[in-house]
Amino acid sequence: MSPTGPSQQIPVIVLAGFLGSGKTTLLNHLLRASRGTRIGAIVNDFGSIEIDAMTVAGQLGDSTLSLGNGCLCCAVDAGELDVYLERLTRPAARLDVVVIEASGLAEPQELVRMVLAAESPRVVYGGLVEVVDAAEYEATRERHPELERHLAAADLVVLNKTDRVPPAALDRLRASLAGPGSVVEAAYGRVDPELFFDRRPSTERVGQLAFEDLLDDEAQDAGHEGACGPGCGHGHGAHLHTAYESVAFTSAAPMDPRRLMAFLDTRPAGLYRIKGYVDFGGADPRNRYAVHAVGRFLRFYPEPWPPGEERLTQLVLIGSGIDAEGLHKDLEATVAAPGESHGEEAAMWGVLRYVQRAETEEAPADADADE
Repeated sequence: MSPTGPSQQIPVIVLAGFLGSGKTTLLNHLLRASRGTRIGAIVNDFGSIEIDAMTVAGQLGDSTLSLGNGCLCCAVDAGELDVYLERLTRPAARLDVVVIEASGLAEPQELVRMVLAAESPRVVYGGLVEVVDAAEYEATRERHPELERHLAAADLVVLNKTDRVPPAALDRLRASLAGPGSVVEAAYGRVDPELFFDRRPSTERVGQLAFEDLLDDEAQDAGHEGACGPGCGHGHGAHLHTAYESVAFTSAAPMDPRRLMAFLDTRPAGLYRIKGYVDFGGADPRNRYAVHAVGRFLRFYPEPWPPGEERLTQLVLIGSGIDAEGLHKDLEATVAAPGESHGEEAAMWGVLRYVQRAETEEAPADADADE
């Protein structure tokens, strides 16, 4: 039996942050801006979700699980969370991503461990996102000293409500948050969904416009005055404060597995997502390796090359505060030289450490040490 591939696995994102940071606002924004991507949600307080936003995104019913019995990391154990994830990731649900919105007092690291321990082969860790209220950062840190621990564990920090902070204070706050994870800025929870998932083309159309296009326009108009002031001439959604960069890399020559793993093992802080396909060449022409990385989490998935498709390495890297040109050069240096032996079994050992086993997750003990 071959390992479960990325097309069969659903990323599970943990959305955390203290009370009032804007988690629900961000989740509602993702639902509105999903553009055909189907999102399932596990939330502690269903009453805090805007019903209209859930309805227009088609996420009510079996796509949403409400847990109103306290903090998720305390109210359920890993086995119970497995049941919920099994329900949301079953093929009949047709979901593309699951978001766990934790309560304001949850322990994010415990939730991450629960997701990593999930027994379902259809689940893959999608990252820990910590939402921070920029305007109340100092007061929150004083009330909850554990905030710094949460930030250190996050794969992505969303610095929300930046519209309420003077530029000089925002500069100081931005500098103080420098750490292993990416940091993006937002107002009203508006971050680019590409940071979380790949948006699929819409299938429901109204005339020449997608249904989601109309919702985007409505959302932009609603946030217009609060974002820019009267008369600015465009909605807030037209200029998402994401401050991230993406790097696209393609190579017709096979990659050297040792050098690529050296690059991945030392990837810089701020590089949040890596996705795509890798050709390592070698004697077996059947397998290409899909790669999925978020924060320090990394997985490879061997799968057959589609018939007739050209063998290429194609990668997309997304992050904030990254040196895009430098990353591209670093990747170029991992391409195997002509005639270089690169696909033999010994050279692939580093890659195979991050290949999920069939049936169960049996990666080496240090494979997720950075989580």
